[in-house]
Amino acid sequence: MIHLTERAARHVYDFLQNRGKGEGIKVGVKTSGCSGLAYVLEFVDQVDPHDTAFEAFGVKVFVDPKSLVYLNGLEMDYVKNGLNEGFEFNNPNQKGECGCGESFTV
Repeated sequence: MIHLTERAARHVYDFLQNRGKGEGIKVGVKTSGCSGLAYVLEFVDQVDPHDTAFEAFGVKVFVDPKSLVYLNGLEMDYVKNGLNEGFEFNNPNQKGECGCGESFTV
């Protein structure tokens, strides 16, 4: 299960509305950084039938089968801290992260 907070869902919804198209967002992982894995976000214009779909506050989130193993239980929030803003990932599968916070291990 992937969960978006209401604030994160509103942010994604607004972006989709500004784009004028899109079925939702896709969350995945890729090999990257010094700890091994990094989160990847992209818009979904055409749904892949192999992806698992979740919905939160009217926004669809898609996850490919390989990434779901690492992301099951993930909660995504959208936070603003001073001049910085972006998605924050709370992943119960994460065991550690690199010093800069760009990659994580499971």
